[in-house]
Amino acid sequence: MKTHVKALVVGGGAVGTSIAYHLARAGWEDVMLLERDELTSGSTWHAAGLLPLFNMGYATSHIHDYSVKFYKTLEEETGLNAGFAVVGNLRMAQTDARMDEYMLYASTAETVGIPYEWMTPAQIKARWPLVRTDDLKGAIYHPTDGYINPADVTMAMAKGARQRGVVIERKWQVDGYEWTGSEWRVSLTKMVEKGGNLVPSEETAVVTAEHVVTATGNHAQRTARLLGIKIPAIPVEHQYIVTEPDPALAEWRAAGNPEHPVLRDADAKWYVREERKGWILGPYERGAPACFEYDVPDSFRADLFPLDLDRIEEEYMSMIHRIPTSETVGLKDDFNGPICYTPDGNPLVGPAPGLRNMWLAEGFSFGITAAGGTGYYLAQMMVEGEAEIDMAALDPKRYGSWMTTEYAARKNEECYEHVFILHHPDEEREACRPLRTAPAYDRQKALGAQFGCVNGWERPNYYGPKDAPESFDHDARSFRRGGWWEHAKAEAEAIREGVGLIDATAFTKHLVRGPGATDFLDRFTCNKLPKVGRINLTYALTNAGTTRTEYTLVRLAENEYYCVSAGAWTAYDADYLIKAAEDFMAAGGGYVDIHDVTTQWGVFAIAGPKSRDVLREIVKDAEPDTVLGNKRFPWLSMRNIELGMCPVRAIRVAYTGELGWELHHPIEMQTYLWDQLMEAGEKHGMKLVGARAQNWLRQEKSYRAFGTELGRDATPLEAGLDRFVDLDKEFTGKQAMLETGIRSKCVTLLIDGPANADPWGREALYLGEEKVGRLTSGGYSVAFGKQIGMGYVRPDLAEVGTRLKVRMFRDLFDAEVVEDSPYDPTNAVIRKDG
Repeated sequence: MKTHVKALVVGGGAVGTSIAYHLARAGWEDVMLLERDELTSGSTWHAAGLLPLFNMGYATSHIHDYSVKFYKTLEEETGLNAGFAVVGNLRMAQTDARMDEYMLYASTAETVGIPYEWMTPAQIKARWPLVRTDDLKGAIYHPTDGYINPADVTMAMAKGARQRGVVIERKWQVDGYEWTGSEWRVSLTKMVEKGGNLVPSEETAVVTAEHVVTATGNHAQRTARLLGIKIPAIPVEHQYIVTEPDPALAEWRAAGNPEHPVLRDADAKWYVREERKGWILGPYERGAPACFEYDVPDSFRADLFPLDLDRIEEEYMSMIHRIPTSETVGLKDDFNGPICYTPDGNPLVGPAPGLRNMWLAEGFSFGITAAGGTGYYLAQMMVEGEAEIDMAALDPKRYGSWMTTEYAARKNEECYEHVFILHHPDEEREACRPLRTAPAYDRQKALGAQFGCVNGWERPNYYGPKDAPESFDHDARSFRRGGWWEHAKAEAEAIREGVGLIDATAFTKHLVRGPGATDFLDRFTCNKLPKVGRINLTYALTNAGTTRTEYTLVRLAENEYYCVSAGAWTAYDADYLIKAAEDFMAAGGGYVDIHDVTTQWGVFAIAGPKSRDVLREIVKDAEPDTVLGNKRFPWLSMRNIELGMCPVRAIRVAYTGELGWELHHPIEMQTYLWDQLMEAGEKHGMKLVGARAQNWLRQEKSYRAFGTELGRDATPLEAGLDRFVDLDKEFTGKQAMLETGIRSKCVTLLIDGPANADPWGREALYLGEEKVGRLTSGGYSVAFGKQIGMGYVRPDLAEVGTRLKVRMFRDLFDAEVVEDSPYDPTNAVIRKDG
């Protein structure tokens, strides 16, 4: 066995072998893969091998698309047939809402280049007469995917990896990881067979590696313990059954007809495909339990759990309804095995939190589909510094230290159950909530707040009726304008015309201070640093020159800064910030002290033409008439003020583009401040406002948002943020940013869309019949009375006045590129004195 390698991959399933293969293909010559048992002995061996292209996420769609294309090339390269049956994938719909889901997905698929076809019930019946269609609305059909043999594709990737120099060692278990400061020392134990079990022997070894990748599947909790981190990847039992041959199916095939596509009846919560003239039924039922919450038993190898037919009776009966000839067919085989999940269903792919050169590839609920693309894009991240697509949605640090085993297990069960439940863009799942609540939560709920969950925090999305039933938000969801839409519209209008109050407590907040703080932040971010008492908007870049994080920097003192960033990305931002500061100090920079103070400060945002009037009611100052005016409190400045008895770090900025302030306050005084603001606001007609209205309003100002317009696949210059980039100074990623140039440009569009729907920010943009870009945000503009969106187009199409089309449902609607900040482009409103 080698004792030193450049990269060590731990785990020999489909994901691990793909990563090893792609690292070698990307040029790393010294790669080794370890497997504690045999290749494919984890979840890979009992996976059904489906390759569904359907996915609502942009990054995940790219990953699945790459896998499907890559698997088709393996036989030519390796000589091994991966067992890919390109039979297509027919996703059926019983309801109009399900067809709406497919239409939104289809537009997303177009942005990636995934082919699809629409089929009517009659067309389905004519092509596949064994399928009952009288209660269907239609279907979306992917002709290029199908299913694959998981063991065969894994072995083909393993052979391809070996051909490129990868060493694969089996029956070695990792027992410890130690970082020396420059490499990992990985302690191993040789595993041996004993009485049918796999047990440790006396033989041990140590391998040193510059980089380690863990792809340990069901053993993710053991991996987390060895690394001293949290990984919310816990398996859930997934069962599927195989029937005896169906005589009607056998007759159909004997007549020379082609194999059925993989059938998915999403409303019945199952997939079905052919298997040796019979059928495989795979349900995603309610009540499937999590397993191995702390450890996989040593005795559990390529094993299964007992089948629970009672749990899947409803799904089994619905298969008989959809394929009536299956009613008299007996059961031939059954599988009930562990499949890893994460709370949101996306795998955990990227750098491990708090660790150097440690990479995670864990939590794959669709591991066969994702394996190829994961290996490709993770190899890009490791070898080149970043992937060509933004992988933030899969980043392991999207869950912070607040995440527990109980949370992960229960959310993973929910995620399993939701595989086929309608994926509304306005969906908010209920499990494990509320968990993280700000002090004003109960007051907001009593006033009709309907909450969303951001990084575990409860945050008002909008305010419905005070006496709304518990099911109000669930019933309000839609792919069109749901029951919440009128409430959000009224809230947006209130901010444009009067005054509104928004809870922004979930914002991430870091305190950066010390003798080296100014020099560090000057190199870490791309904009000029603000003067004391002032703020600026700036960006931390990746080494590839793309946007890693957006910050509002508040300079509290010469070497003390309050850094505010997106609430969904606290651990993600903290990890990058701390590691960058460590590198700065190691290179001889001055000392930098960094603290996450997110939970110490609450935030209310008050905005609108009357916001100053509300604050004057409660501000305490020697000269209350001038304390909020432009002379003493100019735009883009910070002042310490007192609202009643509450000390407030007030920042004159508003994400809505109106006159307004962010009121950062000690969290323990939040309910007191809330009551003060509510009493003062009543006199001025203040309305409570949620995140959905705020999202619409920020698009009217063309404010880019991290995770939509801003990400690791676009530079600040491509995002149109030139005014926030100081090219006269040196900063991380500057040269790479300049060398990248402008591949596409971020624009704002006003859209003449359908009367009952708005874009969600996932839609494709067209010039004639040519796809030329995609939306990254969407919504409704109260200022212009029509739909609005932001997105990326070819640079030559970014000029104001360019007319494009946006795909919504199955039609193309007119869209026009407008000037940045179409509402109040001169910022006269936000600078208003008083």
